[in-house]
Amino acid sequence: MIANPLAPAWLQPPADANLLPVTVWSHNAARAASGMLEVAGVAASALAAEFGTPLYVVDEEDVRARALEARECFDREFALVGSAAKVYYACKAFMSAEVARWVTEAGLYIDVCSSGELAVALAAGVDPSRIGLHGNNKSLAEIDRAVRSGVGVLVVDSLIEIERIADAASRHSRVQPVRLRLNSGVHAHTHEYLATAREDQKFGITIADAPAAVARIRSSASLRFLGLHSHIGSQIFESEGFVESAKRLLALHAELLSGGEIPELNLGGGFGIAYTSVDTAVPISVIAARFAAIVASECARLSIPVPVVAVEPGRSIIGPSTFTLYEVGTIKDVEVTLPNEATAIRRYVSVDGGMSDNIRTALYAADYSVRLANRASTAEPALVRVAGKHCESGDIVVLADYLPGDVEPGDLLAVPATGAYCWAMANNYNYLARPAVVAVRNGVARLIVRGETEADLLSRDAGIRSTGVTEAISVTEQGAP
Repeated sequence: MIANPLAPAWLQPPADANLLPVTVWSHNAARAASGMLEVAGVAASALAAEFGTPLYVVDEEDVRARALEARECFDREFALVGSAAKVYYACKAFMSAEVARWVTEAGLYIDVCSSGELAVALAAGVDPSRIGLHGNNKSLAEIDRAVRSGVGVLVVDSLIEIERIADAASRHSRVQPVRLRLNSGVHAHTHEYLATAREDQKFGITIADAPAAVARIRSSASLRFLGLHSHIGSQIFESEGFVESAKRLLALHAELLSGGEIPELNLGGGFGIAYTSVDTAVPISVIAARFAAIVASECARLSIPVPVVAVEPGRSIIGPSTFTLYEVGTIKDVEVTLPNEATAIRRYVSVDGGMSDNIRTALYAADYSVRLANRASTAEPALVRVAGKHCESGDIVVLADYLPGDVEPGDLLAVPATGAYCWAMANNYNYLARPAVVAVRNGVARLIVRGETEADLLSRDAGIRSTGVTEAISVTEQGAP
């Protein structure tokens, strides 16, 4: 088959549009003999019938396995260089009580960046000492709540926070461990908005300002300085940025040791995952080995002990575990004129969700894949653009992929690798209710986050006084059959 000229250069027509690339899908996703997409033995059609669409479907065993693998790999590699590691789950990628329990049962810590995320972690029964709080603008109430709750570490993001955290710790008669977030100046090879260690952005303080900040932390009787912290970005495939950031932090770490102990060093997260068949994610075992090697090498060069190293994966644990299930509503073939005056057809396949459940495509021009979920097909593949139902031309879920040419209204589509930053960034644009989240394990599906209803949305509108109106238009959950 000849590629559609409207397809991006990296996207080639598949030999079989029914195949599920193993790098993109969760470990327990497969096609049954009937052609139906299944995850952990549960059919996509059964999920749609019971829970409606759109629907986030999480492969629970996949999440647990990735969390455990991350912890074991970093434990092993840093033990080999005479130290230890702490793996934090960056819950901004996706947070629910069940997921918090899964990752902590695998031995991970939890990284939160708001009072709301902290509330979920505490409600899930997470030991507060295994929680870290981030944030560039933590409110006084958030700082007080974190200190009062006994969180294991607060990350200082600006000089003003040193006194704020110290005051809260003093009020609660605590010595609060803190890390200092640095803007290392390392440029990650990622989207401009995902790069978080450049000089001109809101996170952290500069390396030049760090010694004075650490001195202020050490001068406070209610604070304990644990170490430095950096996060260079998200969805990163190359290791060069991490290597350079580690070198810069360790040089400062060595300098600061003259003023007292520094037991830890946090190198952040941002490890990339595969969203399409051409993406090559670095295995977590390789990442752990590289981190241990560079840290050990630099510490040997600087003649300092290897600190405990903390990392913060989020996307790489939850991202590949999840797909979003949609139902096709309408299909349009649009003739597009090419620069050479020839024309080509782009097929728009519209589904019952969109930028309210996955805004990453609109924000970052993120690439995703798509497959038929309710059946297999032998039809010739056709280039499609999966669009949402919102009143917005940029409401695109999948910019470009190939589906069987006989895709039709009523078909189910599955978009993989939507575990990270999809539900977490979901919204109510056009007053769509946010979808439910279902976990599947050993042939059983169960709700872990209830989908919103129109009644939920209307209940917050103080101008709606007639309960009759609410009941008349909100009799079922959004998407339910």
